[in-house]
Amino acid sequence: MKVIAIGRNYAAHAKELNNPVPSTPVIFMKPDTAVLKDNRAFYIPDFSSDIHYELEVVLKICKEGKHIAEKFAASYFDEVGLGIDFTARDLQAQHKEKGLPWELAKAFDNSAAVSRFIPKEQISDLQNLDFELKINGETRQHGNTRDILFSFEKIISFVSGYITLKKGDLIFTGTPEGVGRVEKGDKLEAWMANEQFLNFDIK
Repeated sequence: MKVIAIGRNYAAHAKELNNPVPSTPVIFMKPDTAVLKDNRAFYIPDFSSDIHYELEVVLKICKEGKHIAEKFAASYFDEVGLGIDFTARDLQAQHKEKGLPWELAKAFDNSAAVSRFIPKEQISDLQNLDFELKINGETRQHGNTRDILFSFEKIISFVSGYITLKKGDLIFTGTPEGVGRVEKGDKLEAWMANEQFLNFDIK
């Protein structure tokens, strides 16, 4: 499986990082070794002093497809969960300055914390889905899918025009504003539709 992530899919987040709001989806990828499951602790790597959290709704692809028409895209994912895209912001800034790819800042081991998944039918309205991240009991991010620039269907259609999607692939659909740094000892908890999906520690 592979992890496909969408950058700058919430306008307010793009603005908080002084990035332009995109006219087409911004894509980056993480390897399967980035996936961190079962609420295992995240260990801050020694190559970064500025690891940021980015809470996102995650789609699980249920069948293979390429060049998927947007009108059929909803049938290509059947489960939804939450994930945290951990980013080495200092490495990312260094690579951006030089015009270099920034995989090292995004694709390192355990940089994609993933919750359990639930069938999408259990969610009353995917286009109006609340999700929230608390750190040490304090709300840091609160988002709603009604604010995304590119819908889930648009993302699937766009990505599949370049990259074949396969069963089990995960799509991180973008983070709202409020990203920030994690520290050792932090406890991260995340909710979707008022149900807890993530609860783990930073070490």
